[in-house]
Amino acid sequence: MSETPPKRPAYDRLMQAAMVLFYNHGINGTGIDAIVERAGVAKKSLYNNFTSKADLVSHYLEARHAEWLALYDARAASAETPQARILAVFDAYQDHAEFAYERGFRGCGLLNAAAELEAGDIGRAAVRRHKEEVESILAKHLTELFPDAPERAAPLAAHIAFLLEGAMARAGLEGNSARVLAARAMADDMLKALT
Repeated sequence: MSETPPKRPAYDRLMQAAMVLFYNHGINGTGIDAIVERAGVAKKSLYNNFTSKADLVSHYLEARHAEWLALYDARAASAETPQARILAVFDAYQDHAEFAYERGFRGCGLLNAAAELEAGDIGRAAVRRHKEEVESILAKHLTELFPDAPERAAPLAAHIAFLLEGAMARAGLEGNSARVLAARAMADDMLKALT
């Protein structure tokens, strides 16, 4: 007699459903009923775990941020130099672009969500914090790369972040990581020229 595997808690099932559906269809294009149905839970379970759809969106944005940080941490763990750690940021975005999404890669899930939220929404602030953290990671490694000229770090980090964001926007339109790889090569060439 085989044992039935235990069911994941409703929170995990709802979050997994939201992660897929919000990315596939957008936040505004995904209703509570679709999330509950995909999660295989009762609607009451949703409201036992989240106060509202807005609360679920907030958890979704936090989960997307944590997901990217985990991709970056995995890449940075084997990066032995500051330059390699800077390029690990691009590698993490490449990993994001090459994930096996149900309906293909549509770009940065956080930026996609921010585009749907009203100005002033706390979700937009969460996305901004994520992007600022990425730029801060770049600045930290640039400070390591140029210890004698730390004032170079912030403007270079902004420059590289703009390159990265532009690449991600195009990658989302094209549905693959080719633009991220091209931007990584540009950043690598730029860093080599500066060191």
